[in-house]
Amino acid sequence: MRRFLPLLGATFILALTLSSAAGADTFRVDRPHTSGAGVVAFAPSSSTTGAIPFTTAQSGPMSFAALQGIWQAAGNAYGIPWTVLAAINKVETNFGQNLGPSSAGAVGWMQFMPSTWARWGIDANGDGVADPDNPTDAIFSAARYLAACGGQIDITRAVYCYNHATWYVNEVMGLAALYGQGAGNTTLSTSSVFSASVNVEPQLKTVRGQIADSKTQIGVASAKARRLAHAERRLLHVASTAHVLSAQLEARKRATLLGARRSTVVHQVAQLRNRLRSATTRLGKLRDEASSRQLLSAPLYGGLGGAGRYGGVVSLAAQYLGIPYKWAGASPATGFDCSGLVQYVFAQLGVSLPHNTVAQWNSPNAVPVQRNQLEPGDLVFFAHLDHVGIYIGNGAFIDAPHTGAFVRVDSLAGAWERANYTGARRIVGASLDGFQPASGATNFSSDIVYFTH
Repeated sequence: MRRFLPLLGATFILALTLSSAAGADTFRVDRPHTSGAGVVAFAPSSSTTGAIPFTTAQSGPMSFAALQGIWQAAGNAYGIPWTVLAAINKVETNFGQNLGPSSAGAVGWMQFMPSTWARWGIDANGDGVADPDNPTDAIFSAARYLAACGGQIDITRAVYCYNHATWYVNEVMGLAALYGQGAGNTTLSTSSVFSASVNVEPQLKTVRGQIADSKTQIGVASAKARRLAHAERRLLHVASTAHVLSAQLEARKRATLLGARRSTVVHQVAQLRNRLRSATTRLGKLRDEASSRQLLSAPLYGGLGGAGRYGGVVSLAAQYLGIPYKWAGASPATGFDCSGLVQYVFAQLGVSLPHNTVAQWNSPNAVPVQRNQLEPGDLVFFAHLDHVGIYIGNGAFIDAPHTGAFVRVDSLAGAWERANYTGARRIVGASLDGFQPASGATNFSSDIVYFTH
């Protein structure tokens, strides 16, 4: 297999060739992201012996739908969420519209530096050439590199490994969350991730107005229906007690007309109630959307470097943003409830917690924490232990709130949260080290990927 390399100095090419000459790279996925992913092995041929100029793009820009199959296949092969691959593809090249080279020298569909491509680039489409300008090769190589950075356990950390910039992680994880909610299309831009909250507030105002109007109309119509019903009953009483037949017939006639009017008003009330339910549902979704946008428009839980001792919990929890709520759910494949999310996240770090808020509060390795001493990774409880979330810093927490919602970011400053805050617990006695990005070389997780030379 040949790896396409840019035209570089002969000395660098020789050194690069010698440093990457491996008989075979064996890659094993220990924790596949979805079922069906097993052991993937690549055995490249001998290293390139000379500089090969990059070819022109083998295919032009592609649509979200056309690329989705490649992202999903690569994600399954390496245990990486396909939405993250899609987000990186969008941020780096806008789905193939700008293949570079960038000002820093990055090239191809997923913007690899030449030296990084020489080490991690693979021939995924089987044509004998590992080409960064080929979407399949580039996307599979990106998934491979993210997995090597520990993406199966901590995808946020892996994205930082891909590009050492907090703003970059914010954009990628924000887009990935939107794609996970079905927002994938070619018109969605990274700027829309950060400007979406600007458009949500007017919608919230409109929907709140609709709810208020519906409630007013329901009140007026319901009162009218009660008056008509009262008048109808009075006339029916007259019809049944009058001694004169003509009076009975007249009362019954008027009662029938009032009954028809009452039925019309009752039908209007039913329509108004349906409209109110729809508006209320819409309001809940907009509130969820606005809440999640707060994460995307601010530094990611206070910045990756400041996540605190237990920040690894935070970065793990963040990768499940957008997963639907499901009562008794405890898996990203099926959905989460609040305690199921906590249980699943801590289990990734080898910490066993029960799937129950009360039991988590009373867990032997859970110690009380004062509100003014909260650290990222602490558990925050509400409503007399009826709800739990994972504190992420800056007064925010990640939780799976209720039916119809999805895993999102909420604020301790919210009205409900302030009124229902119960307390917090810190899980101790386990290795929950936070994510502190390195400024130097990439750190690889030896328990996730294995390379033999």
